[in-house]
Amino acid sequence: METPFTQLAPLIEALAQALVPLLDKPFAFFGHSLGALVGFELARQLRRQSGVQPVRLFVSADRAPQIPHRDRPIHALPEEELLAELRRLNGIPGKVLEEAELMEIVLPVLRADFAVYENYVYSPEPPLHCPISAFGGLQDQRVSCGDLEAWRDQTSVSFSLRMFPGDHFFWNTAQPLILQVLSQELRGDG
Repeated sequence: METPFTQLAPLIEALAQALVPLLDKPFAFFGHSLGALVGFELARQLRRQSGVQPVRLFVSADRAPQIPHRDRPIHALPEEELLAELRRLNGIPGKVLEEAELMEIVLPVLRADFAVYENYVYSPEPPLHCPISAFGGLQDQRVSCGDLEAWRDQTSVSFSLRMFPGDHFFWNTAQPLILQVLSQELRGDG
């Protein structure tokens, strides 16, 4: 019932404030698509605010933040056009998209998420001093290997890139392998 965020800065401020009590332990961030951008900006906010950074930042299925948004904005499209875009993106099962009552609840949240992503403007800062691991889908039509490789510029230490079979939502089919890679990299034997 809360009003969803439509801009990234207030979302990052709220998240950073909520995490303050937990920052006495090592932590890592994993974000997929919009979540990658959230994890990145949250790491930068925590660095500015308290000098703390994650032990590793995992970014998945999102272009590096310095690459301008190139897709047409969809957050303000009329409902039928937005639903057509959601079908094309293949991230929500068709049966869910056909449930009018459910979509009445979900669409405002999806619009807000797209607004957060589409309204983002990158602001240059020094690279993070934590490793970044980027993941992508080999058949992703929205995020290329080059888009993921560009994350390398956002760290002053190590960077790795792994590509998995699948589209933008490769997580759905490669989850066991991704979890194995996450575990290995957090243990330091990735």
